[in-house]
Amino acid sequence: MPNDSFVLLLKGLYQPVVDGPNLGLSAVDLNDGSYSTTKIYPVSGLPGNQNENKAVGNFYVQFTGDLCAYHVPGGSFAMRFTGSDYVFVDDGQGGAFLEGTFELTILEATGVYRSFVGGHNHMVDRLHFLAPGDGSGGAVEYCFCFISRP
Repeated sequence: MPNDSFVLLLKGLYQPVVDGPNLGLSAVDLNDGSYSTTKIYPVSGLPGNQNENKAVGNFYVQFTGDLCAYHVPGGSFAMRFTGSDYVFVDDGQGGAFLEGTFELTILEATGVYRSFVGGHNHMVDRLHFLAPGDGSGGAVEYCFCFISRP
């Protein structure tokens, strides 16, 4: 069972979701073509593996929408972005860093996370949009998520 709050790290290169899993959440459709995914790492308060160097799940986000989903040991949850405060910083190589915070509301949850519905996620983000000509054409995430019950 997770604590009343826990912290996760989203880290890695985003990839488009091609054949998304069924997370048991009606709020998100991971196969609608709008989602990208990266890895989730434990920081504190999450049940199961505590090795901060080993991914424990997957994060799914709409870069052109306002929904996201987490799939971690014990269940899944869907969230909606509700607020933000960020800036773009030139990386000096044709790309840019998005640096700031995001606020999210937990819409739906499965498994041990059901009691988090209506709760909050405060994200502290540093998202690196890579230069189009660097060969990857993507974005690299480094974001701490502070998730709490209502």
